[in-house]
This record gives sequence, structure tokens and C-alpha cells, in this order.
Amino acid sequence: MRERSLPDDRGRQLPRSRRSDVTATGAPRASDGLIRIDVDGISTFASPNALSAFNRMGFDDELEGESLAEVTTRLVPPSRQVDESLPVVVTGRAPWRTDIEARGVTVSLRAIPLKDHGTRIGAIVLCRDVSELRHQEQELITKDATIREIHHRVKNNLQTVASLLRIQARRTHSDEARDALTQAMRRVDAIAVVHDTLAQGLTQKVDFDEVFHRVLKLVAEVASAPNTRARTQSTGRFGVLPSEYATPLALALTEVVTNAVEHGLAGQEGVVTIDAKRTEENLRVTVRDTGHGLPEGRIGQGLGTQIIRTLIQGELGGTIEWHGSDGEGTEVVIDIPLRWLER
Repeated sequence: MRERSLPDDRGRQLPRSRRSDVTATGAPRASDGLIRIDVDGISTFASPNALSAFNRMGFDDELEGESLAEVTTRLVPPSRQVDESLPVVVTGRAPWRTDIEARGVTVSLRAIPLKDHGTRIGAIVLCRDVSELRHQEQELITKDATIREIHHRVKNNLQTVASLLRIQARRTHSDEARDALTQAMRRVDAIAVVHDTLAQGLTQKVDFDEVFHRVLKLVAEVASAPNTRARTQSTGRFGVLPSEYATPLALALTEVVTNAVEHGLAGQEGVVTIDAKRTEENLRVTVRDTGHGLPEGRIGQGLGTQIIRTLIQGELGGTIEWHGSDGEGTEVVIDIPLRWLER
């Protein structure tokens, strides 16, 4: 195969292997403008597309015979911060890429140094109008920042609600009402943890291991009664999950672990173990306790159990099973199909 080449100042063809590689990404396009500069940075040729790009930025003269560095210096407003790589690109000293912006137009400049027997003899500078692309990138940045701010505010509002529930629980004289308010506070706090994690990242996915670690501490603090000494330990990894599924899973596991502490280990010392096993197709979470076990194998019909079923089966399309017997502890197995979640 014949090696592609570029002409030097004296019309000779320089093979590709004798000029510097371009380290920046982005292959040249047919619509790119082309500027040829000599070793002193003076433009010796400018294609119509290159001249058009500079005209849109406010340069209304011919580029040929002009110093490309001086032209770009005149175009960039003094108040705008200039990329430190700009002088390197406009003089053709190194294979690099940078952007210049003027009059609302952004032009990408990409330098390709030309060498003859190891000696730099000039460079080719490719020009591309990337105004629309940069505008779209800025919109995405703004959108991400807005979403993060929303999650942050939702978290703050949820924490405010939890604080109000906590105050109300302390002032009520009914044990049943106090227990209901405390459970509601715990559920609100679990949802707030997910939104707090989303507010710190740039994507709508969360490291659920971090989320669950915080949820587990929350459950241990709230659910333990004075005469109950429960220890929690977790094994395995949940991995990264979409935000749509992090909230229901966090809330469901909060209910499962809380039930294990409040009912399974009520009035005794014991351990609650949470094991997560994830494959490409499935996430299995097993929660075991060393407590009283299910009385005669019966599953509770309270609000917590209803919430767990609704979240796991209804929202996550998974299954949940309770195993155990009186005096031998309880095991809860949750299976969530990840392929179903992706669809």
C-alpha cells in the first residue's frame, strides 16, 4: 500500500511516518478548513472553509501572510480565559487540539506539525466550527447540574419531613402511634439516602453498596430496642444500579432488616447477615437472622410485609420468599431480574 503524504514548503511529499502523530482525538473531515503555516507561524495557505470559520469569529481580512498566533490573539476577547495549549497549536509546534471562541462562535483548531528529516518546517492547522456541539455539551452540563440540585433539594425536604416525624414521635403518648411515626421516619430517611447519593454524582446510577451501608447504619440506630442487641454484617456486592431501582430496593431492604431486628431478635442478642450475589442476569439478596424464627412458618401480614411485596414484586418485578421455623431464625431471599430492569 502506498504511504499517504503531505507537501512541504518546497512542494516535496513528506511521508506520514516523517511527521508527528496527532495525539488529540477526532479524525479530519472533508468540511474542515485547512491552514498551512511556515516554521514562523505565518499562514501560507488558507482554504475557503478555514477563512469562512475565521470570518464568523470576526476576522474580515485574508489569512495568507498573517501570523496565525496574532490573528487568534486579536479575535479572543481579553476577558475570556485562554487555553494554555492555544499558543502551541497556532504556531504548529506540537500535535495538539484546542478551541477558540469569539462572537458566540467556537472553532476547534488541530495542529499537525510537518517535519523534514526531523526538522520542523511548518504545520497544517485544521479548523472546524463546533459551535453547535459545544452548545449541546453546555446544555448537558446545565441539565446534569439541575438534576443534581433537584436531588439535593429532595433530600433536604425528606430530611425535614423525617425531623418533623421524629419530633412528633417524641411528643406522642401512645406507644402504637410512636412506633408508627418512627417507622415512617425510617422509611423517609432511607429514600433520602438514595437522593443524597444521586446529588453527589454526575449520572443517574448509584453505587448501591455505598447506599446500603448508610441504610444499614440507619436501621441499626433506629430499630434496636433497649433490650435487643443486634449486630449486622454484609457480604458480597450489589454493584451499580439505576436510580429507578435503587430507591425501591433500599426501602424494601430497610423493611426486611428492620423486621429481622425488631421481631426476629426482639429481646435477645443476635446477628443479621445480608448477602448479595450479582450476575449479569440476576441480583439475589439473602437476609438471615439468628432470632426467634417464623412462628409455625407463618409470614407476617403487617404494613412492612405489604410494602416489601409491593416494592419487590410490583416495582422491581422480582420475587421474595421467607424461610425458617420457630426458634431457628428466619431467612428472606429476594431475587431481582436485571435484564427485566434494563428493559
